[in-house]
Amino acid sequence: MLNTSLVLPMSLSQRGEMTRRSLLQRSAAGLLASGVWSRIGLHADEVKREGKACILVWLAGAPSQMEMWDPKPGTGNGGETKAISTAVSGIQIAEYWPKIAKQMKEIALIRSVSGKEAAHERGSYHLQTGRRLTGSKDFPHFGAVVASRIGDRKSDMPNFVSVGETLGSGFLGVNHAPFIVDRPGELPENVASATSPPRLKRRLELLREQDEDLSEAGAKAIVEEHSKLYERANKLMTSPRLKSFELAGESEPTFEAYGKSAFGKGCLVARRLVESGVPFVEVVRGGWDMHNNIYDRIKTNAADVDQGLSQLLADLKQRGLLQKTLVICMGEFGRTPKINSRDPKPGRDHWAKNFNVLMAGCGVKGGRAIGKTNDTGQEITDRSVAVEDLFQSFCHCLEIDATENLYSPAGRPMKIVDGGEPIKELFA
Repeated sequence: MLNTSLVLPMSLSQRGEMTRRSLLQRSAAGLLASGVWSRIGLHADEVKREGKACILVWLAGAPSQMEMWDPKPGTGNGGETKAISTAVSGIQIAEYWPKIAKQMKEIALIRSVSGKEAAHERGSYHLQTGRRLTGSKDFPHFGAVVASRIGDRKSDMPNFVSVGETLGSGFLGVNHAPFIVDRPGELPENVASATSPPRLKRRLELLREQDEDLSEAGAKAIVEEHSKLYERANKLMTSPRLKSFELAGESEPTFEAYGKSAFGKGCLVARRLVESGVPFVEVVRGGWDMHNNIYDRIKTNAADVDQGLSQLLADLKQRGLLQKTLVICMGEFGRTPKINSRDPKPGRDHWAKNFNVLMAGCGVKGGRAIGKTNDTGQEITDRSVAVEDLFQSFCHCLEIDATENLYSPAGRPMKIVDGGEPIKELFA
């Protein structure tokens, strides 16, 4: 429940030197105390691309390409994993993905992504921002870029929602930070008011009066930013679209189709949010760091994602949303083609040299597998794809100019994507 009690700042005569930290601590009303404001993304002035959206299924921990979209059955590195046919003749994937196999006509698989980072933090940063981690972690998650470029600044909903923890908005700041959903299918925390609307309105008016004093004392820019955040939080609390976060109205067959796991519910929430106009939603599914016991562990993880992701694709298509919604499924890197010798059961270790990404919708031509690796899975033999090429392709789908500059707080210009080019095979 939202704590709507006001926390009054010191009088200006008492405060002495007001630091940024003390301003944050003392100038907030119940919205600040609740934590809602820090989870709301404000939106840029750019015109929203009508209906465009992106859903990122993030497989945290780095899934094995050999147990997903590039199996090598019958080879020394292939291990126990078998291949199955898909709805597209000539394309096979690992046996753990029978439902995805049926959706293959909507899907493009990239089997030859070449990364540079094989440590989880660095790899996640690389694949979520399109930049390698150098110095401070200041470049924004791609979702924050999407929010800043095609988000609606007047919306009563956040433009970047993540079902699960994710990377932040970097130098784009709190205005485009992800709104984190911890319990998919339930109303987010701290959005229900504990007081009446008239009383809340009076408290917000009182807060604005106090902020005027702070603004006159030299904190105008910060006060203006916070005022917008409070306004956005208040809009979300009273938005009729808030119900998009909840699943109470969905039918039992729908629950069964997506799966009742947290991931399945997350995929269903993602569809509902996109349908309500949110341009970027991430759904996180961890547990892919399989250094041991990979053949047992993959079954549970894959079954969960196979059901939720395949139904998401089918549902988006049925509702006419897939043609304008980009769906991406990937992790931070891949896993070693060679099986390790860990006891009691083996697994696969970190590997960035080649791994896989799934894409569908928003102009992506389905029914194709791009790139090849050799029989051992250790070398790319056709169509190496750089991480920058991936991000160029994401931007192409969403009609975002990848050469446009973003500006750091110091005014330093940085292109949205530094290098690369769209993967033409995705669209031809």
